[in-house]
Amino acid sequence: MSATEISPPPTETVKEERRRSAFLVLRHRDFRLLWLGQLISVTGSQMQLVAINWHVWILTKSPLALGLVGLVRILPIIFCSLAGGVTADVFNRKKSMLVTQSTMLISAGILAWITASGHVAVWSIYLLTAIASAAVAFDNPARQALLPALVPKEEFPNAVSLGLVVFNLAMIIGPALGGLLLAPPGPRLASLMKHSPLLTSMQGPALVYALNAASFLAVILALLMMRTAGRPIHEESQASKVSLSALRDGLRFVWRTPIIVQTMTLDFVATFFASATALLPIFADEILHVGARGLGMLASAPAVGSVITGLVMARMGTIRKQGLVVINSIAVYGATTIAFGLSRYFYFSLAMLALMGAADTVSTVLRQTIRQLVTPDYLRGRMTSINMVFFMGGPQLGEMEAGTVAALIGAPLSVITGGIGCILAVIIAYAMAGTLKHYEWRH
Repeated sequence: MSATEISPPPTETVKEERRRSAFLVLRHRDFRLLWLGQLISVTGSQMQLVAINWHVWILTKSPLALGLVGLVRILPIIFCSLAGGVTADVFNRKKSMLVTQSTMLISAGILAWITASGHVAVWSIYLLTAIASAAVAFDNPARQALLPALVPKEEFPNAVSLGLVVFNLAMIIGPALGGLLLAPPGPRLASLMKHSPLLTSMQGPALVYALNAASFLAVILALLMMRTAGRPIHEESQASKVSLSALRDGLRFVWRTPIIVQTMTLDFVATFFASATALLPIFADEILHVGARGLGMLASAPAVGSVITGLVMARMGTIRKQGLVVINSIAVYGATTIAFGLSRYFYFSLAMLALMGAADTVSTVLRQTIRQLVTPDYLRGRMTSINMVFFMGGPQLGEMEAGTVAALIGAPLSVITGGIGCILAVIIAYAMAGTLKHYEWRH
């Protein structure tokens, strides 16, 4: 038997290589640098997210005030994201990220300083959160548009999966660390703190905010070390400057691409109704009675399911019938949201949150891959910025909706009715989103 008869075809060899390692794409230096930088930075951001929610709850004891945190996060994104998308398609994406990461560093640093000094008020937390969100509105389109330039096209789904692994590893580590740092210090540590004014002031939320500020240095350093130019690819017929015409081109492309419209709409509606995360302080404090440490575990649980799922998806390669899988995964997300709202047992609640994270990861990986692959490079920033209004607007406005409904009928019923709303959105998608339901991409 000849060598050619016993050797598998090259395409099968490549597929097997991808299956053997979920981390194959990390061999690309620039992607690896950004991946590691994001792991550190997003961990800090997730610590701060838990700290802000807990801080606002402690200051106000108001579900509505917790809901307002989501509102101040999303309003700057709604107003700034379209400009952020045009900027990402015109200016150097690496340089844009250096500006946005520095802005978020300064915002977190100021929040740490005023908290440690004892002059913090709820309005100042809202204001600095809004400034950081405005920076995110410019940062995310630049980062998402830069990503396809860091890896070959056939490895892009793997890169998306590992990108979500970073985010969700940070969501495990960040909230857990945040919960530990927010909890009152033990007797021995408290005794040591009495002798140090600096240690006394830099504890709880102030310490978390300071650590988050430092974490942005990781991405800034990664960007400075990357070899990729970061410039958008333009042809003569394509927009190469910031203008209303460039913005209209992006809106026109999205509106005329049914698969993008349907994934964005379903994402927004599902996450608007099924946003339980803003109410986790209430569940930790008044329903499950587990305190700040328990809050850290609850906030980390969705990420545990997400990391496991993201690694499995990275090893699997291309999933068949991606559109149908997206719809089914959102149905699971809604069902587990309902189960979490009904639960009065801490560990069952953790399990339901983990399943929510797993379902959300399946949907997110496939939706992001679909959108990036059907979008030309010169439009990726604008497409991503429009998508930001949907994928960030849904959860953040959903937090406002969840807080408002919780103030009227209680946190558990708010979560349960939200899960029901998510299931109804899935039923409508089965009936009306034909392009998504039948979509399948093969490379």
